[in-house]
Amino acid sequence: MTAHSRQSGQGPTTTVGPGQNRNRTLPLTLTLLGTLIVIGTYVAVLLTQPANLGVDLGHTTLWVMLGYLGGGILLAAGTLPLIPRSVLALIPVAIALNIVIGQIIGNYTPVPLYLDSIGTVLVGVLAGPAAGAFTGIISNLIWGVTLSPSVIAFSSGAAFIGAAAGWAARLGVFRTPWTAVIVGAVAGVPAGAIGAPVAAYLFGGGLGAGTGGVVAILQAAGLEMFNATFAQSMVSDIVDKALIFALAYVVIRSLPKRIIARYEFAAHSRPRATKTRGSDPAKPVEAAQPTE
Repeated sequence: MTAHSRQSGQGPTTTVGPGQNRNRTLPLTLTLLGTLIVIGTYVAVLLTQPANLGVDLGHTTLWVMLGYLGGGILLAAGTLPLIPRSVLALIPVAIALNIVIGQIIGNYTPVPLYLDSIGTVLVGVLAGPAAGAFTGIISNLIWGVTLSPSVIAFSSGAAFIGAAAGWAARLGVFRTPWTAVIVGAVAGVPAGAIGAPVAAYLFGGGLGAGTGGVVAILQAAGLEMFNATFAQSMVSDIVDKALIFALAYVVIRSLPKRIIARYEFAAHSRPRATKTRGSDPAKPVEAAQPTE
């Protein structure tokens, strides 16, 4: 131990080697590439506007699916090595939750909402933005291949809401119900803006029973197809994401502490410890020392 370390009382200073920097650079690079591919696929869908996307699983749907899948794989390669196994076990459950609820709400009810990202948001809150984005993409791809090919075109929006949930959790949004609802509504604005062009240009309006009915009503009132779809998407997404963030808050609060403790990232969403009455806020509360 050097003289400087003895005086400071902090012990010897550790340095970060080049190997550790490389270990951090590679995951960040893969995550960035995955994000760029997802964005590029979304832009390509809007520019080409393939007529049979979502109608079947032909070559047009295939290249869109491969684009989102490639981005999702890179996101996974950059983030999954850093995600605990407990979170990996949670992702299939989250995907099933998205598909079951989304399929029921979208096809069998007149409610103009989606509720198809509750599992994605939960993973984002428990494991971070990259894990949330990955869950959103994979969820839409599995849903599209098995039940509804049109869902594949909305994978970019699913990735965004998963990432937004993780970013919000990191800021402590899920510590109170009101901040969860407000930030969820705010996240619904870009989510609606991302989904509206896809719904309008590729599918001629809302796809669900409830959302499609709203678009039809707005068109009958005199709005053009894109304006009607955009208005419906904005209103539906704002309400939908506010409700989903609120539901995520309730789920997080309902889980036992021993389960929440398994997810390190979930510490951002735990309530702050309350100070005892009469304690000095400038000093941490010290544990009682054992008597001799």
